[in-house]
Formats: sequence, structure tokens, C-alpha cells
Amino acid sequence: MSKILRINAKEKTFYFEEPSEELSGLGGRALTSKLILNEVPGTCHPLSAANKLVIAPGLLAGTAAANSGRLSAGAKSPLTGGIKESNSGGLVAQKLARLKIQALVIEDKPENDGYSIIVIKKDSVEILSADEYAGAGNYEVMGKLWEKYGENTGIMSIGQAGEQCLKAASIQQADPKGRPSRALGRGGLGAVMGSKKIKAIVVDDKGCERISPADAKAFKTANKRWVGMLNQHPVTGQGLAGFGTAILVNIVNEAGAFPTKNFRSGRFDNAGDISGEKMVELMEKRGGITAEGCHPGCVMKCSQVYNDKDGNYLTSGFEYETIWAMGAHTTIHDFDDIAMLDRLCDDYGVDTIETGVSLGIAMEGGLIAWGDGKAAIELLKKVGKGSIEGKIIGNGSVFTGDALGIDRVPAVKRQALPAYDPRSVKGVGVTYATSPMGADHTAGYGVTANILSVGGTVDPLQKEGNIELSKNLQIATAAIDAAGLCLFVAFAVLDNEDGVQTIVDLLNAQYALSLTTDDVMALGKSIINDEREFNKLAGFTKFDDQLPEMFKENFPPHNTKWDFSVDELQEAVNF
Repeated sequence: MSKILRINAKEKTFYFEEPSEELSGLGGRALTSKLILNEVPGTCHPLSAANKLVIAPGLLAGTAAANSGRLSAGAKSPLTGGIKESNSGGLVAQKLARLKIQALVIEDKPENDGYSIIVIKKDSVEILSADEYAGAGNYEVMGKLWEKYGENTGIMSIGQAGEQCLKAASIQQADPKGRPSRALGRGGLGAVMGSKKIKAIVVDDKGCERISPADAKAFKTANKRWVGMLNQHPVTGQGLAGFGTAILVNIVNEAGAFPTKNFRSGRFDNAGDISGEKMVELMEKRGGITAEGCHPGCVMKCSQVYNDKDGNYLTSGFEYETIWAMGAHTTIHDFDDIAMLDRLCDDYGVDTIETGVSLGIAMEGGLIAWGDGKAAIELLKKVGKGSIEGKIIGNGSVFTGDALGIDRVPAVKRQALPAYDPRSVKGVGVTYATSPMGADHTAGYGVTANILSVGGTVDPLQKEGNIELSKNLQIATAAIDAAGLCLFVAFAVLDNEDGVQTIVDLLNAQYALSLTTDDVMALGKSIINDEREFNKLAGFTKFDDQLPEMFKENFPPHNTKWDFSVDELQEAVNF
């Protein structure tokens, strides 16, 4: 039986507890959101002792199920002021599951300035001094911790941004090669970890037995179907492995939905310079790696290694959202400059989407020139130095806009919009507006039917069908996050009639259950209802479920506008 591990960051103590009946069958986002709703006051300051950082593997973590290594982290967000779940690949989810830890809950906060490191092993939990790592970036910290505790150890850490409790601070995870390329990025959870003076978490499952399913034969059958489904789909089986998520650059740009120069146009003239095709060309020329998994058991392999002009490692996990935020949004089109910005974000521990949008706002305010990659790099370096300009950028897009007197800030619930313009991809626009998380494409990826014709087709330029599309995807995504599965499995699930049933079969075989697809969808609804209830307690209303005024502008090339009313949008969360 899995247990909940609670750590008091003030007293430097810990204990294990049996999960309550309400919590016993939950994992991933379902568990983080339930615990935050139950235990964190909605009105508390996100950096106060009353907030909690909850880290939970999904229900299928540690099993042989393909692409089941995602980890959820939850808290009250310093960025949005509402509930937040962020997840990433890496090593920690599977190791926590094998240690039979259902969730790690970090509570309270120290009164002194000393940092701690949490080390979790099969037979011990230690809370040690981490002062030797204070002030260091994630690359240095993870390198030293792998040297001390062994390669393949699961590591989570914060960089200088988390130590400063900046609102865009991320928690970085070590990837399978020990690099800090996997980010629990959105919502400022690195600031919560920093407020509790936890510099790093080490998870070592040496000596633990593999997790066995209750019905091994049924699990093997379901997983064979699952792997086949993922391998045979053109997106999950070929596209992502061939070009990573950056394959979307040319696709979205051609669709006229690639936000350019702070969401002024849907097409970027220099998109070819920052496309997935160009990225792969440079990787192959420089000896990089075009396809690798972000966690063990990944069959899609959409991550990669990007080398500099001299063939030396520069960054990894180089994704579409990052390339857009640092690229088209700012009009930078030098791939090496964008790659350096990505590396610095990983090292300092800041969300690449929020930071890229903040850099664009800095350009909007005249702090640096549009398209000046070298100036953007120097400005971002100030985050690591803790200078005033760095604190402005590191606190996110809305904070940057406030500091510079800019009203053109693309954010919902104070979280920056990702790489699809909501006027020309209206399904994902509904998600931006109504998700409890703030603007978040991963909460309900309407791009599937709006642009990629996955799971059907819904016109991205018209209102019709897009509220229902977003609603259904938000429900399904919440359930996928609870299972600990990679969001990208949705491509194959949506295009296969037995997609959801296969996930249900895996869960039933693993836990000796008799769930139906209706049960899984009910779980998704309950997760979102929990999150909306927390936000209500935090002071959010239906008027927070809307996009800023800038999206009422005509948007070329399709001359679309954002035209959903507040009450229309409530239908997306009415279930």
C-alpha cells in the first residue's frame, strides 16, 4: 500500500501516513488538487507557511505502461493566485511509485535562511543542509547530486529564480541523462519550493522491487495494444520522433495562428529559420540528438539535444512552446540565441513560456529592441544575478507589463498565453479563458481538432463547436494527468475508438478494478470541479474566465476576433 510522506520544512521532521478513503484511489493531478483544496486556505499568501507543495506520481507511474512517467506538482500559485498543477517527465514519478509513496507533501516554512535538501531512499528519509548548493544553477546542482548519490537518481531542484521566490520560477527535474531539461514550469511552483527553503529533492529507489500488476496477463495485453496505438499513429509514432514538438512551427504558422510580435499577426516571416525541420538540420550537422525520451518508457521520443556551432552541448528538451516564446513572439530568429535562452531558463529555473512572453513585453516597453537575441540573453542573465531588471522579468509577463507601463499583455489569470492565438484557434482559446490554471494549452488542447484534424474537425475560426471541444478535452486531460500519462497520448487516443478503453484496461489490470470509461470521465470532471472550488475560495469569479481586451483586435491573416461572451464561456465548465 502506498503512503503519503509529509515533511515539515520548519521543524525538519517527517512522517508517513495512510491515505484517507477519499484520497486512496487518487494519483497525479487528481491527488495534488484534492489535497490543495482540502488543506490550503484559498485566501493564503502563496509564499506563506499555509501553502503546501504537493508532489504526486500518476496512477500508472512505475508500471510498464508506455509514457506513464509524468509527475504532478501542485500548490496555490504565486503567479495566478489560484490553484496550480504542473507536470513534467523525468525520473522522480517512477521512483516515488516504486518507493510506494503516493504523494510527498511539503508543509510550513523555516524562519531562518538556510536551505535544505530532502533525500528519500528505500529505508530512510533525510533532511540535510543544502547551503553548499545555495546560489547555484540547476546544471551545477544536478551534476553534483548525481556525482554524490549516483547516476539515474531522481532529482528535483530550483535555481536562482526559485531562491528569489520569483513568480515565474520553475522546478526542474533531471532527465534520464541528468540534465535539468524537464520543467514543472508553469505557475511559479519553484517559488513555493524556494519559500520553504528546499533547494533540491533526491529520490533513490535502489533496492525496490518493480511494481507488479494485479492481473499480469491482462496488463500485458492492454499495454501491447497501448504501445501499438502510440507507435502506429502518425503524430505519436512518426512526427514527434522525427522533429520533436517543433514540427508544429510550420504547421501553425501556415494555419495563420502563430502569434508574432506580441500577438499582432498569425504568421512569422522567419518561421522557416526556427522550424522543426531547421532544428533537425542543425542537430544533424552539429552532432546533436534528434530523438530521445524525457523519461524511461517513453516510446514517442520527442525530446532532443541541441549543440552549438562548435558541436558542444547547449540545451535539450527544446520544445515548440519555447521556440515560439523566445522566437516569433519576440521576433528573434537566430536558433542559437533561442537555444541559449532555453538553457538559461533551465539553469536559473524559470518557465520558458512565461519568460519568453515577458521578454516580448520588455521589447514592447522599449527595454530592449525587437528581435535582438543578444540583448534578450543579457537581460535574462540578470535573473541569475538577482538584479532589479532580472526580478522584473522573472516575475512574469503581467508584472513586467506593470513595471513598464504596458497594457498589451497576453495573459489570463496573470499567466501568459502559449503559442496559439485564440482568435484563430478558438478551441484552445476557450481553454485559455476557462481553465482553472490560467492560460494553459495543455489543459485542453483544442489544436487537435482545430488544426491537426485529430479526433475530428472543428473550424478554428468560428465559435460553433469550440466550447464543447474545449470542455471535452479539459475533462479528458485532467484524467490523463491523474494517470500520469504524457499529454501527447491524446493524439492516438482521439483517433482510436478503443483509446480511452485501453487506458481503463491498464488501470483495471494494475489495480484489480472494474472501472468503465464513464468512471474515468467522471474523475476528470471531479478534478476540474475541485480546482474551480479552490479558485472560488481564492476570490475568482466567472469574470476571470475571459481573455484580455487586446484580443478584440482584428487578427491577420484571417481577420478574426475573440467574440465569446463571459456567459457563453461558462458552458465550457458547466458539468
